[in-house]
Amino acid sequence: MKQNIAAGVVQFNIKLGDINANIESAVAGLRRLATQSVMLAVLPEMWSCGYDYRNLAQLAQETPRILTLLEKLSTELEMVIVGSLPEKEGDTLYNTLYVADRGNIVDYYRKLHMFSTMGEDRFLSPGDRTCVVPTSAGRLGLAICYDLRFPELFRKMALEGAEIMCIPAEWPKPRQEHWRTLLRARAIENQMFVAAANCCGVQGKLDFFGMSMLISARGEVLAEAGETNTELAAIFSYEDMIKYRSQIRCFQDRRPEIYGTLP
Repeated sequence: MKQNIAAGVVQFNIKLGDINANIESAVAGLRRLATQSVMLAVLPEMWSCGYDYRNLAQLAQETPRILTLLEKLSTELEMVIVGSLPEKEGDTLYNTLYVADRGNIVDYYRKLHMFSTMGEDRFLSPGDRTCVVPTSAGRLGLAICYDLRFPELFRKMALEGAEIMCIPAEWPKPRQEHWRTLLRARAIENQMFVAAANCCGVQGKLDFFGMSMLISARGEVLAEAGETNTELAAIFSYEDMIKYRSQIRCFQDRRPEIYGTLP
């Protein structure tokens, strides 16, 4: 049984459409986390370019090159790296979360819920599957930003064995308290760790508050960022998670035969 793992997030101001500048910020943050022996690091949503909708198809063509870089870094830094990038398949664009582990992209997850309030559904297509992936850092559940508002997604992954929920985001002001409350709720109700990486700074008309967090399986905020570029690191204790699950038996006490299939 794993005893503990050092997890981290990289929070930075994503420069809209500027892939090289964003790669520089992300890699520098990952290298600083590596000096703290971090084994799992989460980058923000669409970290290579932001939501540069007008140029997104062109920017997505750089994603294979970026994935090669992440594969190399995951080997060099001995770190599982998780981050969301634009993906182009044929004429379809996705917001895709990739997991790099020991030199390979071991799995990916396409964002399921499109944030129609901001027109995301006009430019991107939703995925069609959930993803729990075994890695050298543990069993990761994958979700992106707006997915956080759909608790049934997280419960499904918890029942499939997810231990750490990785959530990249571009979550803007003024919804800071929704972000903080929902992240803690997902950890508490599913008794699993949460590593959430938000971006910070201003992009066009949007002001991002940062507030990236690392949360224990008990719902305790182990580390929380402010509104500027930074990295966070904290220890996730598997022993504590297992102990807590044995004390409050949420999974064993479920009554799925009563809930039925939700409409």
